[in-house]
Amino acid sequence: MNGLLKFITCGSVDDGKSTLIGHMLYDAKLLFTDQERALELDSRVGSREGKIDYSLLLDGLMAEREQGITIDVAYRYFTTERRSFIVADTPGHEEYTRNMAVGASFADLAVILVDASQGLLIQTRRHARICALMGIRYFLFAVNKMDLVGYREKEYKRIEKEIKKLAVDLELENVEVIPVSATEGDNVTYKSERMPWYRKKTLLEYLETVEVENAAGESQKDRESGFVMPVQRVCRPNASFRGFQGQPACGTLFVGEEVTILPSGERAKVQALLLADRQAERVKRGEPVTVQLNREIDVSRGCVLVKGTKLSVSSLFTATLLWMDDTELVEGKNFLIKIGTKKLPATVMAIKYKIDINSGESIADSRLRKNEIAVCDLALAEKAVFDAFKRHRELGSFILIDRITNMTSACGVIEHSLRRSDNLTWQRLDITREYRAKRLGQSPVTLWFTGLSGAGKSALANEIEKALNVQGKHTMLLDGDNVRMGLNRNLGFKEQDRIENIRRTAEVAKLMNDAGLIVLTSFISPYESDRRKAREIIGTGNFIEIYVSTPLEECERRDVKGLYKKARAGQIPNFTGISSPYEPPEYPEIMIDTSRCTLEEAAEYVLERMQGHFG
Repeated sequence: MNGLLKFITCGSVDDGKSTLIGHMLYDAKLLFTDQERALELDSRVGSREGKIDYSLLLDGLMAEREQGITIDVAYRYFTTERRSFIVADTPGHEEYTRNMAVGASFADLAVILVDASQGLLIQTRRHARICALMGIRYFLFAVNKMDLVGYREKEYKRIEKEIKKLAVDLELENVEVIPVSATEGDNVTYKSERMPWYRKKTLLEYLETVEVENAAGESQKDRESGFVMPVQRVCRPNASFRGFQGQPACGTLFVGEEVTILPSGERAKVQALLLADRQAERVKRGEPVTVQLNREIDVSRGCVLVKGTKLSVSSLFTATLLWMDDTELVEGKNFLIKIGTKKLPATVMAIKYKIDINSGESIADSRLRKNEIAVCDLALAEKAVFDAFKRHRELGSFILIDRITNMTSACGVIEHSLRRSDNLTWQRLDITREYRAKRLGQSPVTLWFTGLSGAGKSALANEIEKALNVQGKHTMLLDGDNVRMGLNRNLGFKEQDRIENIRRTAEVAKLMNDAGLIVLTSFISPYESDRRKAREIIGTGNFIEIYVSTPLEECERRDVKGLYKKARAGQIPNFTGISSPYEPPEYPEIMIDTSRCTLEEAAEYVLERMQGHFG
């Protein structure tokens, strides 16, 4: 018997994906008697006028049966005399592309359906690109609904020509094309007498005999050299045992061999290997193992044990990603990124270009919309271990997680590390931050004032700075308007410009803290994610968020600069509070409403809350 085959079915809406798999299971006698009977009964109230609706075997959700579409990924496990299979039947609707990408991430082979009466559609091309992006190297294009075109060879040849062109554009390595009729069963499990011009294997015969060397075969080993194991957990049941648990992504490891721990670069020899509750002399790809080293080394979740291969340890890389969120992606937006077992903050620094689904051409754009594919530059909060996807699949793929909703916003593959990251090293200075702070006799922190325009941020920050100077403190006030007239004069007020405005300001505040200064910043900074990023840059212990919570009505009544009047008249686009949102802080260190007290009282309240913070 051939090895296990994991495959996915995908394509455009109503191309017959569920019907194809259902008919294959039915004809191959792979159903239990009660399943077969239930299918026949359910089909009586289906959309095929009493004929068997094979799609019902996989469309299990009520909404799927009502609408006649696939919404979620449906997994099926079955075995024939020749092979065992796991199939993921995925949705064709553009709205559920996210679900299709999930199914593609586990598969070795893709069965892409094409409607013979329509040819290759945009969603068909999108799914083919996503499958290639996810590392699938084997493609079976099933030209379905041949019964609707009279089983004519001419129609099949026309579509086959389109498929071959697409295969060249996507650089697909192994492509097979089979004409079928999912509803009638032609070329699904038996040769069709109505298509005598097709003499190759049926769909099931091809799936049973195809040699897919991906998950454990030679071709994948050639691409993934050496031994690589991301550490998932540190096991310390008692004081005498310390092991590192994980699942090797590739390669073989023996007791006594030397491994390198990344990102630190420390080396150690393998003292013992434990598979479950027994000791082993070696471990190979896919086996969950506990590795015990011969000396104590600082290893934690997200570190990687490697042998005989070179991985990148960097904080910058270029990647191709599929954007799956309803909101648009703009440059400068930050997320949590998960690579292997490592999760850390990351920022999309630049959208280099989008990829046209139809032509594959590069399109310049600074925004990315749902289901679009683009090549981007990403920056990580710290150096991490990764590699190009074509060399190491597990450490070359990642997901981006929205930091507020915790939803997966994008998935992608790493193309290459950016060399400028490798060429930069943080210069350690003899005159340290601590030395400067001690000499100035204070503890450098950043007071980050946020709130609507007219809330009183600048006035309050200015009043507090005067009070601190009376106390002999050394300060610097970074006002939003002043910074925009100098350092950030090239930035506008679109979302990506606002993000970059806050990032630069946070970096400047950090440098001033390093100089020993107490920094006060007065910025609207409307997005919670940007303020969180500023906190990470400056340092959690050095960042004091002060929310000036003056209500919009009071801010608009004051209208110190006349901006609200212009915004209401439509003269200022993207104005916070009117045409652009403001996300209030959830847990600010200090909150003050300046409409309820005088400026002096507000400053006194903040300084009282800050006692002990300035040294």
